[in-house]
Amino acid sequence: MTPLMISALVFLAVAALVGVAAVAFRESTPQTAARLDLLVGRRSREAEKAQDILRKQAFESDKKNFLETITPKFLTPQKLFEQADCHIKPSTLFGIGLLLALLGATAGILLKAPLYLAPFNALLMFSLPWIWLWNKRRVRLSKFAAQLPDALELVARALRAGHSLGAGMHVVAEEMPSPIADEFGRVFEEQNLGIPIEDALRSMCERVPNLDLRFFVTSVAIQRQTGGDLAEILDKIGYVIRERFRILGQVKALTGEGRLSGVVLIALPFALFGFMLNSKPDYIEPLWTTDLGRKMSFAALVAQIIGALVIRKIVNIKV
Repeated sequence: MTPLMISALVFLAVAALVGVAAVAFRESTPQTAARLDLLVGRRSREAEKAQDILRKQAFESDKKNFLETITPKFLTPQKLFEQADCHIKPSTLFGIGLLLALLGATAGILLKAPLYLAPFNALLMFSLPWIWLWNKRRVRLSKFAAQLPDALELVARALRAGHSLGAGMHVVAEEMPSPIADEFGRVFEEQNLGIPIEDALRSMCERVPNLDLRFFVTSVAIQRQTGGDLAEILDKIGYVIRERFRILGQVKALTGEGRLSGVVLIALPFALFGFMLNSKPDYIEPLWTTDLGRKMSFAALVAQIIGALVIRKIVNIKV
């Protein structure tokens, strides 16, 4: 590769990085201005929460930039971004993925790696932002599930003290940390704006796909129709959730060896393939240059998938 081509690739990578950074900073300007207005007292916190609830979603805006135009529809999952509480636009995340893909392919070429590895490097780097988004969603839902028993007990105590269900949710929003404080606070603000509390709770179930939360929402809906002691119901739901967490911890401890063995057995062939590909490519080249090698590679991938599914079925015990 000539020095001119190397300079051109580096220039394109830097230009793409500057472009994506400019779009990201330009999109965050209204939020920054709103926060400054809140700090200087021009807007109250209640008005800020109300506008957050009624504000249109970022990807529903009529004004589309270049990144929003080229972003595929299947890469704009609204529920995924809501469940992860991600304030980055899907188009911005797509642009970051394109930039990382370009950098990955460029780095592979500059390091004089085989050219057929460039698409794999680009695909791997492109998937990093989406892996981060999925992990952010997983961590947030796990925190919510761990905080839910304490929140239900807090609501039950507020009900015993004579407060309403909405006031109990407001106590959770004020006293507990995020993410459960954000979700219960949103329900409280929605019912203050006139939305029925059952509808607000169902919307929270859409944002937080948690089975225990659905038990809570269903019990509230039944109690408002038939009556009963809601505080006692919430205490029992909280006790059941705590027992499920305790049993789930025991199951994870008993299946830890199997899960670790599955990870090692699944990752070992790919790690060995990557090592041999970089150290001695001609040794494993028959795997894709001969008919027998291609058949063996396909059979190995099928066996890997079947083995992963079997191991997952063994160690994944629902409580």
